[in-house]
Amino acid sequence: MNPKLDVLTPQNSQLIFIDHQPQMAFGVQSIDRQVLKNNTVALAKAAKAFDIPTVITTVETQAFSGHTYPELLDVFPGQKILERSSMNSWDDQKVRDALKANGRKKVVVAGLWTEVCNNSFALCAMAEGDYEIYMVADASGGTSKEAHDYAMQRMIQAGVVPVTWQQVMLEWQRDWAHRETYDAVMAIVKEHSGAYGMGVDYAYTMVHKAAERTTGEHEVLAPVPAK
Repeated sequence: MNPKLDVLTPQNSQLIFIDHQPQMAFGVQSIDRQVLKNNTVALAKAAKAFDIPTVITTVETQAFSGHTYPELLDVFPGQKILERSSMNSWDDQKVRDALKANGRKKVVVAGLWTEVCNNSFALCAMAEGDYEIYMVADASGGTSKEAHDYAMQRMIQAGVVPVTWQQVMLEWQRDWAHRETYDAVMAIVKEHSGAYGMGVDYAYTMVHKAAERTTGEHEVLAPVPAK
């Protein structure tokens, strides 16, 4: 059996965020950087909702790259950040140990930059660690569209599975009857999934007559024709 035919589940996968730091994001040209942050934080929230073992690694925080997105860190309060010097996370023993301790061969990866840190980690983790790599293309970014695209192609040719953040979350959910995670997934969708989330808000309020998703009260003044 080909293990890549297995759907991602909360029991068979783990997640690693690589270098979601401001100086790395400044160099990203393959995707809008605000969209990149939105997708990254959404993926983190999904991992939290499904209790996915998660690793966060950084490079040269003080010397060059700056601190990890605060919005990402706030999803995982108290999380240990695995600092390293190598462009390749696989070269740091802490990272290898953390992945091994999680005990899952399917590793979902999001990081900066696609053509450097993501590519080298993916190739080495597959070759030396026998991991399956699922690269989250829209929570990763490269220094140009070509850099990102060709890095993705190289990794795909080597056996990496390309995915998107919402695809990963919905594979974890799989069935809307899984009520224990339904509300959390819907909350992520409404906040991070653009038109899909707007549609969910519309359906809840206009079709199912649920309360509006707002923390305040807003008086609606009836129309008054101008004189």
